[in-house]
Amino acid sequence: MRNSFVARHPSVLAFLALLALFTLGVSVLSEGFGIGLISTSFVKTLGKTLCLCLIAVAMDLIWGYCGILSLGHFAFFGLGGYMIGMWLMYERTRLIVEGSLAQGALPPTEQEIVDAIGTQIFGVVGSSDFPLVWAFADSLVLQLAMVVLVPGLLALVFGWLAFRSRVTGVYLSILTQAMTLALALYLFQNDSGLRGNNGLSGLQNLPGVEAPQSVVSLWFFWASALALGLGYLLAAWIVSGKFGSVIRGIRDNEARVRFLGYSVEIYKLAVFTLTACIAGIAGALYYPQAGIVNPAEIAPIASIYLAVWVAIGGRGRLYGAVIGAAFVSLVSSWFTGGQIPDLVLGPLEVKWVDWWTIVLGLSFVLVTLFAPSGIGGLFDLWQGRRPPDRHGADLGPDAGALREQEATE
Repeated sequence: MRNSFVARHPSVLAFLALLALFTLGVSVLSEGFGIGLISTSFVKTLGKTLCLCLIAVAMDLIWGYCGILSLGHFAFFGLGGYMIGMWLMYERTRLIVEGSLAQGALPPTEQEIVDAIGTQIFGVVGSSDFPLVWAFADSLVLQLAMVVLVPGLLALVFGWLAFRSRVTGVYLSILTQAMTLALALYLFQNDSGLRGNNGLSGLQNLPGVEAPQSVVSLWFFWASALALGLGYLLAAWIVSGKFGSVIRGIRDNEARVRFLGYSVEIYKLAVFTLTACIAGIAGALYYPQAGIVNPAEIAPIASIYLAVWVAIGGRGRLYGAVIGAAFVSLVSSWFTGGQIPDLVLGPLEVKWVDWWTIVLGLSFVLVTLFAPSGIGGLFDLWQGRRPPDRHGADLGPDAGALREQEATE
């Protein structure tokens, strides 16, 4: 009887076990159901960090394993947040409007309720009419489907146009960045249908749920941990099979893989679309914990940060992507949250809120130059991994093939 995938890959089992222990520990120590040693705000920070780890896994799939440096995946992350945010904002406003209109002498009509909801949501941009993009905002099921479908469809169309033209390397990175910038600029407009620069707010309040934020934040934390665990398991399953071998071959030598008869464009498109869907799910869990989503979240700099996280953690290693995202997210919260005192060096005063991005950029440069394996490479040193010592054995399948000694001379 064949062993299960997890049993054949102990590193995946170890990751899932650590994630489960971490989730249990935070739950016990939280204010929601535990003894209150961890504040609600920090539970939200940890939940958002898990979401960032999930999109980092997606980024590692597309960049670390397939070799495509996408600078647009945070656009898919933001779109996922917008899709779930539309339902959260619509449903919360509907409950408020219905409660207010119910106090009148006559019961309100359905059209009066819709008009009042529109005025409440879009009054900030001088409108009261629902745009077409809000057609399914009253349905949780459909908006949850949109969390995956909208980023996936955008990635499918963009990827098909780019890959069929065989755009590669830095040119593809520039195109993905241009896509992100175009989307952000469009969402900044008031007539985009998504409230322009104001974005969608109040997302931390679940409609119809009377539970306190300490409990709601823990629910989202659990959902984020579950999504990360499933996403990591899916990514590990993908890279461990034939599909993973092909995309690694595309990363290392695309021309040779194409010569062997594989449809390189189809593989690229599949990975690009799948990782966009994963990014959308991560965004749908992140922004309700953040409480707001606006076009600034989709700015190209966010996708560049994502690449930095994966590089610092160690690209080409799923656990490295998780480590990098978690490390940078938590250290960023520490530096920018006023928890570390400013540094005074004579006439120079270092305010970490302003200097944190410089520290992050410097870290990226140092890792690239001196530790290309990232933080994840430390595990290799700890395990003492070395190239296999074949003692002069044949490197090829036939007798007389190039030997180990000859290959190193």
